[in-house]
Amino acid sequence: MKKLLMLLLVFALSLSMLAGCTPAEEPAEEPAAEEPAAEEPAEEPAEEPAEEPAEGGKIAKLGLGQVISTAKSKAKADDANAQAQADVTIAAVGFDADGKVASVTIDVAQTRVAFDENMVVTSDKEAEVPSKKELGDDYGMLKASSIGKEWYEQMEAFEEWMIGKTVDEIKALPVKVVDDSHQNVPDVPELTSSVTITVESYLAAVEEAWNNAVDATGAETVGLGIETHINKSKDATADAGAQAQVDTYMAATAFDADGNVVATIIDNAQVRVAYELDGTLKTDTSMAGKTKHELKEDYGMVKASGIGKEWFEQMEAFQDWMAGKSMDEIMNLEIKVVDESHQHVPADPDLTSSVTITVEGYQAVVQEAYEMAK
Repeated sequence: MKKLLMLLLVFALSLSMLAGCTPAEEPAEEPAAEEPAAEEPAEEPAEEPAEEPAEGGKIAKLGLGQVISTAKSKAKADDANAQAQADVTIAAVGFDADGKVASVTIDVAQTRVAFDENMVVTSDKEAEVPSKKELGDDYGMLKASSIGKEWYEQMEAFEEWMIGKTVDEIKALPVKVVDDSHQNVPDVPELTSSVTITVESYLAAVEEAWNNAVDATGAETVGLGIETHINKSKDATADAGAQAQVDTYMAATAFDADGNVVATIIDNAQVRVAYELDGTLKTDTSMAGKTKHELKEDYGMVKASGIGKEWFEQMEAFQDWMAGKSMDEIMNLEIKVVDESHQHVPADPDLTSSVTITVEGYQAVVQEAYEMAK
């Protein structure tokens, strides 16, 4: 019996030991702590090319083009007085390095000089004549427009169409005849709803701008300035017929990012329409006019020049002087009065031997070009 009790005691102790060895429920196995991957370098940006010298602005060349017509001038008639008309179409264009249009502004100085029955000028001779763009809504095309757009709105659409195109592409624009006064109206889907004016003179002015373009490397913007006066027009006298004179100053100017002049082309369309004593036209109005720059030696200033230089030579010297200057420097040019007709002649030592013309009108159009640059 004693032996049996001993066996039972051993058995109980064994069970107890086994129970003590059973582990309590362990949590689900967690993954071993994730070891960081071998350290990768932070992603480096693609290697940048070595910095090249800056090429400058988007504009590589600057051009000024114009077309001058007096074809709409009228002689005196039994039922109407005479009226001279000068239409000066002007384009200031900036071209990129590939010869494509990067900036273009086109405007027209449409100037009329009216006479009474005695061939006395009735237009305000002292007033500056605004261009078509300057007139804006006052130009009055809207009432006759089939698309409900003023001249300046149509021109802005036409200018926008030219951007990014070469002159050859622009000249190749398909056109259509609408009537006798509209022989070259754009005939492409991009323009049919925005441009119904006839565009031949605008195309010609842009082409001339390209043909006459000068270097403007480093320019960012180009502006056009225009100023027109008729104050030199003359009434008829007992022994001389009347004469309308329209002087249109123009400047295409390229500016760098700081607003300094990179290059400028300044010109003057001095347009005269002469009449006989009886009010008939003396001038051949079928002939295209020429600017002072285009006339060159034929303008005839050299014989009256104290320095022996023609108008175009003096203007080229003035243009060169402007390069690299700010508008403040240009407008603050030191000047002198020489006589009644020469109230603003440069007195700066850099110009006294090369420029003896009066320059206030030329400064004014460069200032306007600066204000209108794009």
